[in-house]
Amino acid sequence: MTDLRRDPADDQFRQEVRAFLAASLPPEMARRNRQGYHGPKEDTREWTRILHAKGWSAPNWPVEHGGTGWTLSQQAIFDEECTAAGAPMLDIFGLSMVGPLI
Repeated sequence: MTDLRRDPADDQFRQEVRAFLAASLPPEMARRNRQGYHGPKEDTREWTRILHAKGWSAPNWPVEHGGTGWTLSQQAIFDEECTAAGAPMLDIFGLSMVGPLI
């Protein structure tokens, strides 16, 4: 039987992601995304640079290939918090299609 209780480590991780977003996500970038605009490509590039500096630019990749090594739960938390904060979407083409193929 699967244990569906919340893991306290996930709550701690959620707080870490929120704190990072509050400190690192440029407000103007978040404003554009929250208003539903498809932000300029430069927003995605800049956000990727910010995430890369933190080591979070490839959240669904294994550590040995430059990713975070996060669990599925952590990946979902990261996606939820980024969306709520107004962060640009990551480059799905590069991270999910081209990168894994290479």
